[in-house]
Amino acid sequence: MSELKYLSGFGSEFSSEDPRCPNSLPVGQNSPQKCPYGLYAEQLSGSAFTAPRNDNKRTWFYRIRPSVGHEPFCKFPAGNITHDWSEEEPDPNQMRWNPFDLPDRSIDFVEGLNTICGAGDPKTKLGLAVHVYACNVPMKNRAFYNADGDFLIVPQAGILVVTTEFGKIKVAPNEICVVQQGMRFSVDVERPSRGYVLEVFGRHFTLPDLGPIGANGLANPRDFLTPVACYEVKNVRYEIIGKYHGKLFSCVQDHSPFDVVAWHGNYVPFKYDLSKFMVINSVSFDHCDPSIFTVLTCQSEKIGTAVADFVIFPPRWSVQEHTFRPPYYHRNCMSEFMGLICGEYEAKKGAFLPGGATLHSIMTPHGPDFNCFESAATEALKPCRVADGTQAFMFESCLGLAVTKWGAKTCEKLDPDYYKCWRGLKSNFTGPH
Repeated sequence: MSELKYLSGFGSEFSSEDPRCPNSLPVGQNSPQKCPYGLYAEQLSGSAFTAPRNDNKRTWFYRIRPSVGHEPFCKFPAGNITHDWSEEEPDPNQMRWNPFDLPDRSIDFVEGLNTICGAGDPKTKLGLAVHVYACNVPMKNRAFYNADGDFLIVPQAGILVVTTEFGKIKVAPNEICVVQQGMRFSVDVERPSRGYVLEVFGRHFTLPDLGPIGANGLANPRDFLTPVACYEVKNVRYEIIGKYHGKLFSCVQDHSPFDVVAWHGNYVPFKYDLSKFMVINSVSFDHCDPSIFTVLTCQSEKIGTAVADFVIFPPRWSVQEHTFRPPYYHRNCMSEFMGLICGEYEAKKGAFLPGGATLHSIMTPHGPDFNCFESAATEALKPCRVADGTQAFMFESCLGLAVTKWGAKTCEKLDPDYYKCWRGLKSNFTGPH
């Protein structure tokens, strides 16, 4: 595949047309009586029409055929997506999953989606779900869209080529891709691939406010990339799979859904390279809260509280004086789901593995394991690099996450001995007894 081109910026007003059809974007209006090249105008709305201007999200497509031209939807039989959060009894224990399996038979991205945990309801447009995917074949003549919310895709193994109505996105491990609600896409892979998906219902990801940090830092808007128009003409049987109210449905049509010749708007898919994250950290004392590592956030109605934050722990310098430098022991009013893309996470070396995950539920204590504590409590406090060759991340939410039957039992990856990593912690108390 030739090198893909992108438009840069976050939340920008973009316009793009396939160079094979110059001047395919209408001039001065969105819906002329006759569009250039005999195209159809179609709007994709990511917000209510009456949303405040700063929150209003929409894109106009100019396509060969409108997306309405399909047969009726029927239930799609495959997949392990669920939003039934009552499948298992609540479990406040610390949880750790060993690396999830790569497929041993031909499975595409949609068939390889499995829900681990979540909360809320897409019908009320409040909540989230955490999935993992494992696939080894392309989605041939098949496209997917999510009517319930946005997908934030985190590849861990294998490169994904994501074809969207807007154009193509190539996303590799240590990059992320966000495909927003309603956008049709297809995933191509060349070898067995695995990763994580954070889904948020009815709301969209934004960049976190920087406050006293100032105008620059963390994930900078210029580093977010959106694809350019690239249409295809395929008059073949195409299957469209839709996720609606937590269930999968499919329909067929006689042409490719990726027939958009030109588009303009601010409601787009995008990718981001995690290596471009500008780390903010302490240069004096104490370990800062992990919120300083937030890449994207999806805010709730309560100011400063997220339905979901996407947080990373990238390579950086550690220089704090008279400080216990690893993450501190913690009980949190938020839920914390962690994954590991590569390397060794500093607080759980050797046991928390790439392709695995942990879940620390609301007010469940967690923190460095015994070996990490013993080392960090006695190490010489000189400037040193942290997390070189490593990329861990966290999905943090104000909602209480329920684990699915697949996550608790079916996947057979839940580690029953996770709690033992803290067993060696003993009293070091030197005061009177």
